[in-house]
Amino acid sequence: MFRDCLSVSHALAMLDFCKIGGYPVYVLCLLLATYLLNQLDRYILAVVILPLTQEIRFGDKSCLPNQTVLPGPESCNNASTEKKCGSLLNSNRTPYCKWGYNGNGWEYQIMAGPIFILIYTFMGFFIGFLADSANRKNLLALSLLFWSLMTFLMGFVTEYWHLLVLRFGQGIGEAGCTPFATSLITDYFPESARGSAMGFYNWGIYIGYSLAFAVGNYITRADILGLGWRFAFLVCGFPGFVLSLLVFISVKEPPHKQGVRDGSSLSLYQQLTPILQPFCSLSLLLLCLAGSVRNAGGYVWAYNAQNYFNLYFPNEDIGRWLSWIPLVGGSFGVVFGGFISDRVVRKRGLTARIWVLVVSQILAAPFLIGVLILPPPYCFLLLIPANIIGEMWVGVALAILVELVPSAVRTSSVAFYLFIITNIGGNAPLLVPLLAKLYNLRIALLLLYPGTYVAASLLFLLTFCVTQTGYWKMSSEESTPLLQESSQDSQEKHKKST
Repeated sequence: MFRDCLSVSHALAMLDFCKIGGYPVYVLCLLLATYLLNQLDRYILAVVILPLTQEIRFGDKSCLPNQTVLPGPESCNNASTEKKCGSLLNSNRTPYCKWGYNGNGWEYQIMAGPIFILIYTFMGFFIGFLADSANRKNLLALSLLFWSLMTFLMGFVTEYWHLLVLRFGQGIGEAGCTPFATSLITDYFPESARGSAMGFYNWGIYIGYSLAFAVGNYITRADILGLGWRFAFLVCGFPGFVLSLLVFISVKEPPHKQGVRDGSSLSLYQQLTPILQPFCSLSLLLLCLAGSVRNAGGYVWAYNAQNYFNLYFPNEDIGRWLSWIPLVGGSFGVVFGGFISDRVVRKRGLTARIWVLVVSQILAAPFLIGVLILPPPYCFLLLIPANIIGEMWVGVALAILVELVPSAVRTSSVAFYLFIITNIGGNAPLLVPLLAKLYNLRIALLLLYPGTYVAASLLFLLTFCVTQTGYWKMSSEESTPLLQESSQDSQEKHKKST
């Protein structure tokens, strides 16, 4: 009966969403724009990395095509040494390849992964505690201003360490975006329309990522004022200055609907114990491991897609394809995944939702293999079904998570789950230079992109098997009182001690 009412509930949610009024929708649009800039500023580095490394001079070197002369009969990628690279001549007896920085290497992957991810996740974890007590719209405006400044200043760097410092600062600023924005959405929108509002906000992921390829490729190529890739950073950073002012001036801080958390009565250990306790179950541990492996594939591709096409198809207009495919495919995949999983659950039960994860990831893998072995335009066209099928996992995994944990700690459990999979998956790009040196970039991406989809599918299957043997979640009637009783005991002990 509950599942039969889902479609009606979604329709009513959209109706309530339209009835809310102009101002909350205006605030939601500002939050969407903020999240869009969050993703744009995060990934613009990955798009302009080739010209950036060639000017700042860091990372790996390889044989690259010389775009100023006629091409020759042999691919520059076949030359593994500088001497061989310089000996490749075209019909005019002119070298058509050059030995130079290719945008890959440890230095770049460290910027893409640990320098940003570690501070981003740890800051986000603690910033989440501020969202219940601080002035959220002011802190959101400050966060936006700070990371936009970091992005803007990247357009003036002259040394590698400048980039490291600014990337670190970017992680600090961006960590405040989603905790404060989602908290504001929670208080601006009623529960019946909150899901639609959150979905609208999360479109910023795909819009910002797709926009990074448009800005990074076309602005750099336009070479405005002779600044090239530097102007791309300026274009990405400047809108944040204006938007942060708009957020600060025009967004009103709403009252907290769920009250302010009183953290003074409980120690940090007492607050974290109910959150961490469900993650001791084998089902949740496997779900986190599978999600981390799948997330690793996403991060590897996000930060190396431009590099891959630059290296193997240097004459291809990458922005023409990647400026819209992630937006269309990713958005549709998330919605489609939820639609399919709800109907599977209605027919087969809650544990059957995991099969959506198992099947979707294994089905997406062949398309991704095609992306990495076929030439344009076929490689780009295969990204469409790959994104639609492969991105189904995001919402489905979260739905499984909230079904595995007690209702009293669902929000905190989601935050902790994202903390885990981002820390593990977000540092996976460090494996790219290692495998690229052993083999080549294409083989490295085959192992770390479709390979992680297959591995994640097997881990999701193992999660399903474990749930079938009795490790599925305790019912909320059993688990929630247990946690509440534990929390009450902790509070009583604390009161007695004081």
